[in-house]
This record gives sequence, structure tokens and C-alpha cells, in this order.
Amino acid sequence: MEFDFSGKVAIVTGAGGGLGRSHALALAARGARVVVNDPGTSVSGASDDAGPAAQVGAEIERLGGEALVDRCDVTDAEGVQNMVATAVDTWGRVDILINNAGILRDRTFAKMDLADFRRVVDVHLWGAVHCTKAVWPHMVAQGYGRILMTSSASGIYGNFGQSNYGAAKAALVGLTNVLAIEGERKGIRVNALAPTAATRMTDGLLDEAAVARLGPEAISPGAVFLVSEQAPNGVILGAGAGVFAVSRMQEARPVFLPEEDRTAETIAARWDEISDLSVAHTLSSAFEQTNLYVELADRVSAVVQP
Repeated sequence: MEFDFSGKVAIVTGAGGGLGRSHALALAARGARVVVNDPGTSVSGASDDAGPAAQVGAEIERLGGEALVDRCDVTDAEGVQNMVATAVDTWGRVDILINNAGILRDRTFAKMDLADFRRVVDVHLWGAVHCTKAVWPHMVAQGYGRILMTSSASGIYGNFGQSNYGAAKAALVGLTNVLAIEGERKGIRVNALAPTAATRMTDGLLDEAAVARLGPEAISPGAVFLVSEQAPNGVILGAGAGVFAVSRMQEARPVFLPEEDRTAETIAARWDEISDLSVAHTLSSAFEQTNLYVELADRVSAVVQP
């Protein structure tokens, strides 16, 4: 099986370099027409350079592909709507959205300025929300869509000095989970990529050997799969150095505490049992968890009734 994106239209944000550039080139190489979005900002989101997006667009065209260059800031909802409208006016549809745009403003939480916290959340989370909101009605109307959020191990597991970045990336997992449920019956599949790559964001943080293994090109095959017709739905895929692994949230076997014994002290006493993940399970929605808990409470209560 070979993935062919001929006739498909993709929007890739933050595509002027690093992962976004790699994703855009990979999709174009397989026939997709690509909107290359990047305002040309620095890693911190401070500068403004028209060059990166234009260069990637030109690179796609030199390789025989089709590209549109867009420089809107994804935090600008109106600008995002205009970007999507231009893609639809030019090519008639939008099939794929890769929410990749992001910035870093690292500092320990105690020392972090709230404006820096807010700006990182605005770009990563609100940027993804703006772009997804803009493409959603088009995907619903055509009965097909593939959306990829870019999360991070910092959001899944945490990382020192990245409370703003980690919070935004964790929020994107929650957004993925909900939209995967809402989009499924409409032909829209939503997944998340959690990459670890050597990009501008990691300059000076990795040794040369690690950098050699952690190129963006080692991650883009995962992105290509997650926006293909054969993509799964609601998956978090870790990727880096040519290694791929699904991450997921798991829950231990639920433990029911009868009302007369429902205390913090009992929870502490039975903590090993409550936190035992050796018999873990996954849940497909919040209501599945609610139903599971109620059913367990009903079942146990019925057994202990005189």
C-alpha cells in the first residue's frame, strides 16, 4: 500500500522550517497541494520574516508541486478564516490540516511572566482552535477531513521550565480526544503527534549525535500516516529518531468504597490497590467512565445489601 494524496489539499501551519517544512514537503511529494503557513517569527514569536514560508513554497513548486504561501498569525482568527477561504477558492476544498505552529518562552513557573504564559497558550492552543474551526465546516460538507494536532511529551509527561508549553500541549490532547468523537460520524478523523525533534526550538540543548538522529524528516512519516485516508482516530503518536510509539491515558481497575468507609484515610490505606495499573484499561469517552463507575457502585451495593 502506498499513500497517494493527489487531489488532496493540505494546510500546514508553522511550515516555514523544522517539522512544518518537513511535513509540507512530504505531503507535496505525494501529490498534495499545500498551503504553507508561517508568519516568519522567531522561536519566541518576536520577529517577522517573509522568507521562510516563501522559500518552502518555492521549494515545493521546484519539485513539481503546487503551493500557496500564507503568512497569517494563527492567533488571528480573521486571518485564519481568510487563509482557509483562499485555499477553498483556489483549489475547491480542504482535506488536511496540520496544526504545527508554535513558539517557546521557557522559564520556571515562579519566574515566568504571565504574558509569556498567555502568548504560548494563544499560539499553540488557540491557534489550533482557530484553524480547526475554520476548516471544520468545509470538512463536514464534503464528508471527509483529517486534522493533526501537534502535542508534546512536555504536555503528556511534563518538562522542567515549560509550564506554559506543557499546559498548551496537554490541552491539545484534550481537544484531540473530543474532536475525534465529534468528527467520526462526519468522516473527520483527528489525531495528535507528539514529536521529539532537532529544530530551532532545541538549538543548544542537544549534542551533535542526538541532533543527527532527531531530524524532522524522521518524524514526518508519522504525520503523513495520521492524515492519510487510512488514519486511525483519536490517537497520540510519539515520534523521534525514527522511533514511533502510541501513547494513551489508562485507568486502574476502579475500587468502590461504601459510604460508611468513604474517607480520605481509607483511600490512603487502599492506595496500592487504587493506583495498581497492572490491570489497566482505556476509556473511549468521559461518559464511558461515568457509566463504569455507576455500574460498579450499583453492583457492589447490591451484593452487600441484606
